[in-house]
Amino acid sequence: MGSKTVVNNYGSFDVTFKKGRGSTLTDVNGKKYIDFLSGIAVNCLGHNYRPLVKALSRQASRQIHICNYFLSDVGVAYANELLTATGFDGVFFGNSGAEANEAAIKLARKYGQLNGGAKRKTIVTLENSFHGRTLATIKATGQDKFHPECFEPYPEGFKTIKANDYEAIKTAFDDTTAALMVECVQGEGGVNLLDSAWIQEASAAARKAGAIVIADEVQTGMGRTGSLLASEQLQFNPEVVTLAKGIAGGVPMGACLFRGNANEVFAAGDHQSTFGGNPLACAAARVVLKTLTSPDFLAKVTQKGDFMRSEISSWDIPFVKDIRGLGLMTGVEIAGDPVVFEKKCLENGLLFSTAGSNVLRLVPPLNISMSELKQGLAILHDVLVG
Repeated sequence: MGSKTVVNNYGSFDVTFKKGRGSTLTDVNGKKYIDFLSGIAVNCLGHNYRPLVKALSRQASRQIHICNYFLSDVGVAYANELLTATGFDGVFFGNSGAEANEAAIKLARKYGQLNGGAKRKTIVTLENSFHGRTLATIKATGQDKFHPECFEPYPEGFKTIKANDYEAIKTAFDDTTAALMVECVQGEGGVNLLDSAWIQEASAAARKAGAIVIADEVQTGMGRTGSLLASEQLQFNPEVVTLAKGIAGGVPMGACLFRGNANEVFAAGDHQSTFGGNPLACAAARVVLKTLTSPDFLAKVTQKGDFMRSEISSWDIPFVKDIRGLGLMTGVEIAGDPVVFEKKCLENGLLFSTAGSNVLRLVPPLNISMSELKQGLAILHDVLVG
């Protein structure tokens, strides 16, 4: 349905959904599916979350969009709430993770110009990273498969090093480095975890060389890993954090947070977004933030994520090579083609995606019920054991 009219840049499956409730989706034929995908970590509060629906309806009746030459009451309120919750000093609102990362890249380049001249423009990223689909963010991505010749020429000024490699730190940074840019958990690269001690040392080395540190938390931010920001757990205190995906519970939104010496870099006209921070998105984002910061919510995210990984580990399936993750972001590394299991699970009523070359990526809604979580795990078990 729609395959001849919507450009299939996504290799979409032949399933069309019409509604959802909680962590369960229903297709046009009435078949139900447990959602361990969440729109790739976007529907962080599941489907038809009543406070979110009410807030969107209320805001739509008041104001959907206003030009950023002016301020909106809901936009100002959300900015203040987000900065208070995260401990940052300023925020730029956009519409997506790629846009948030573009803002961070532009800020890093200007910061380098102001603090070292034209030579300070290199941004160091990590192998197996993923930062977006624009020309700049895709070049920042440390995976060759995302750099096909057909899109050349790519922007210059990016350098990749191996994550968790202490030797790489020794030669990674110099007076040409503007920023170190990392994901706290490499989602698209295979749900790969950063070692806390390593990223702290890498960040210290980058700052010693005169650079700033950027945490791409497009997927890991807003509670996904059991803390509001995953960088809180790794304790490397980035000057810039980018957010998107779950920030507004399914409404397109991105954000770039600044603090310290990164907060005064941008000036009027440096970077803008027509739709960024529109009142509708900010109304949704306020609900998400209020929910995430309610008592025990994030502790329950951690508990459910631990339960998920413990349960999968107990199955003792020979071709499962590793199970890793933080909070409700889990990667199941297998020997074989993960797409085979993705398709079989889809047929049996479970949604998830793949990552890297051999990883099943499980990112259910943060408020998934234990009943739905167990239902989804039961389907996964039955498919894996064959």
